[in-house]
Parts: sequence; structure tokens; C-alpha cells
Amino acid sequence: MRISFHGADRGVTGSCHLVECCGKRILVDCGMYQGGRELDEENAEPFGFDPRDIDFLLLTHAHLDHCGRLPLLAKRGFRGEVITTAASRELARIVMLDSAHLQEEEAIHRLHHLGKEREGPGHATPLYETLDALGGMDRFGRTASYGQPIELAAGILATFIDAGHILGSASVLLELREGDGPRRVLFSGDLGNAGRPLLRAPQAAEADEVVMETTYGDRKHKSLELSVEELYAAAEEAFKRGGNVIIPTFALERTQEILYFLREGARKGRLSGLRHVFLDSPMAISATAIFERHQEGYNESTRELFHEGRDPFQAPGLRFCRELSESKAINEIKSGAIIMAGSGMCTGGRVRHHLAQNMGREECAVVFVGYAARGTLARVVIDGARQVKLFGREVPVRAKIHTIGGFSAHADQEELLDWHARTRAGRTFLVHGEESPMRLMAQRLRGTKVEMPALRQAYDF
Repeated sequence: MRISFHGADRGVTGSCHLVECCGKRILVDCGMYQGGRELDEENAEPFGFDPRDIDFLLLTHAHLDHCGRLPLLAKRGFRGEVITTAASRELARIVMLDSAHLQEEEAIHRLHHLGKEREGPGHATPLYETLDALGGMDRFGRTASYGQPIELAAGILATFIDAGHILGSASVLLELREGDGPRRVLFSGDLGNAGRPLLRAPQAAEADEVVMETTYGDRKHKSLELSVEELYAAAEEAFKRGGNVIIPTFALERTQEILYFLREGARKGRLSGLRHVFLDSPMAISATAIFERHQEGYNESTRELFHEGRDPFQAPGLRFCRELSESKAINEIKSGAIIMAGSGMCTGGRVRHHLAQNMGREECAVVFVGYAARGTLARVVIDGARQVKLFGREVPVRAKIHTIGGFSAHADQEELLDWHARTRAGRTFLVHGEESPMRLMAQRLRGTKVEMPALRQAYDF
């Protein structure tokens, strides 16, 4: 029995872990690296294993940094079975198709603006195309239900456990029987926070070995209640100044949660200046429809809202903007609007256009409600840049910038420690975190041998 690490090793994106047991090769996640150009190049590098040899891919959830290289895996020969929850299956489809579309657009952009002669033919080729994303979807097989073991092969059971991170997210427990005896290996995936308005708290299971994320292993989140109040205050102040609020948002979970809080804020009279809410992200619109279909993934109070016919995502004045013409029309609105658009790290998507239109206006506000990796435009703005380059021109940063950490869909340090204590693990592999938070988490863990694997590093069980 062996485990090796092929992504999100001393870094936050690109999750990919390989288990070898009983003659089978099992991949847990196959995510995309996100950030600067050097990470784009890493995405195109060999995986560190032959995709043709992978028998199963267990997908913890549908975020791009966990599923984004699945189409590339299929393009390079993967013919095994992908297993995940019903909600993750639907969400992964739109995430991968959107990613393929962006890859194709970027390739056209490079050809048009840089010239094929200067870049070379390889640089004008997308990492993968829409057909590859559909090929990845063809590999999806059995659907996992929380708490129900699935036999992958003789001596290998996989159980998906509610991770409370986004709809359909899971930790994955592998029960392996080979050689010296059984081993229980638990992959945390991304762990959510307890006490969220929509989802259940993350669950744990006892295991011999744990592979655990450490995104926020160095801090405690601001309380959700204070974060919501900060959101309302930032919006009301911008409206009083005569401006708009731009929220770069992740299409899965963060969008839906913010819509829920906007609905609640309007109901309680906390957003008196709000006249428009624009959801300007085709993927987020599709994701919201999927969120409304999979009510089995919510906590009891949210399911009750649906049962009573009250849509928790129906914010006042909400308009969905699928077409580009609808997105451009938002430019005519100068005040009283909350504009939610992707991507959350501002690496692409329509939010960059809204930033170009509004970030130079002192009366506006930009509210970041999620993680921003190093090398992304979001991180540059958060770190205090006075101007940024957008669409070939310098845009001054005059808008009020807010960073509200309490909306994070990731567990903070205390929640990670609590989750880990329930696993009783003898050995713990720390992944999915920058090195500094990871080292602080390692110092806090007790009663377990801690490993911080480097890329391609392998361990025997």
C-alpha cells in the first residue's frame, strides 16, 4: 500500500493524490493549479503518473482546484471510473465545461494579440477543449451517497462523508486490506465551517492515516455574524456615496450564500439603498439552479425554507445576466447595485470588466469574500495596489476595498484541529495550504506523526 502526492503540496491549488493498493490505482481529485502564468505551465506538465493506469478517480467536490484537470486526464488516456456525489457530478460538469471554454478563448486571445510566430504553436493550444471536458464526463460512473460504502475492488472500500464545504462536498474514507492488515485512510477534501446557514457541519471518521487540508491552518475566522454585518455596512456606505458594490464571487456555494444573506438583509431592512442585485455569471446562474435541485445536501432549516416555498436564494431585485449584452448594460447603472460576478480570484470572467468600470470610482466598493491565492489579481488588490492593469490599461484603485474573511467555506485552525482530533489518526499528511499556515498547523497537532509531502513524494503504509 502506497500513497503519492501530485498537487496541492505546500500550495493551495491543484489537489491530486494517488493511492496504490491491491493492484489498483486510485486517484483522489485531479485539480487545476490557479494563479500566475507559471501555474498555467504547471497544469500542462506530466501528472507524475500514467493516466492510462488509473482505475478510479474519487472526486471530493466540484471546485476547479479539485476537478479542473479531469478533462486533461481523459485527454491523456484515463479510462477509469469517476465516483462522486450526485450534486458534485452536476456541478463538476458546468465547472469543467466553463474551464474548457475559457481555455479555448485564451488560446484565441494569444493567437490574435501575440501572434503565432512569436509564441510558437504550442503556446496557442488550449490545455483542453470542450470535447475533452465531455470526455471527462463520460468517465463518471457510480454515484456516492454519504455514509454508504462502495466496493471499488476486492479489499478496497470507499465511503463518502459530508465535508460541509460546498453542496455535494465530501471527505473520502478508504478501507484497504492488503499485506500486513487493514488500513483506514481518510482524505479530508476541503472542510467547511460548522454553523453555516445552508449546509451541515463537516463530519469525521476514525482513521489510521489522514490527508488533511490546511488552507487556513494559521488563523481563526471572524465570526459569521460580524462578517454579515460588515457586508451590510460596506454596501450601505457605498450606496450613500452614490456608488455600486462589486463582489468577485465563486460560482459554487459562495454565490448562493451571499444571495441568502442579501435576501435576509433586505427582509430585515439592513439594505435600504439596494435597488439592484446582478448575478453576472452564467456558471453561477447554472450552479444556483443545481443548488435548488439538490435539497438533500442542506441542513434542516434550509430544507424547511424550500418546503414552505420560500427560495433562500431569491434576493430582492435579483437579475440573472447570461448574455454578454446584459452584462454590458450593467455599465449604465452607477449606484444602488450589488454586482456579483466571477471569478472569485479575479483571474478571468466578467468581474474584471466590472472592476475596470467601477474600481476607479471613489464612491464604489469592492468586497472580497473568499480566498485569494498568490499571483491572482484579487490578492494584488487586497495587498494594497494603487493601480492594476486590466485589458491593456492601468486602472487606479480608488474604490473602498473590503476583505471579509468570515464567509470562507474552509474550516479555520480551531475547526481543523477539532476535526482532526475526531479522526484519532496515527499519521497525518498536511496538504492544500501555503507553507507558513501548514507549519503552524503542524505545531498544533498532537498524538500524530506529521508529514508535509513535497510534490511527487511517496510514502508506504
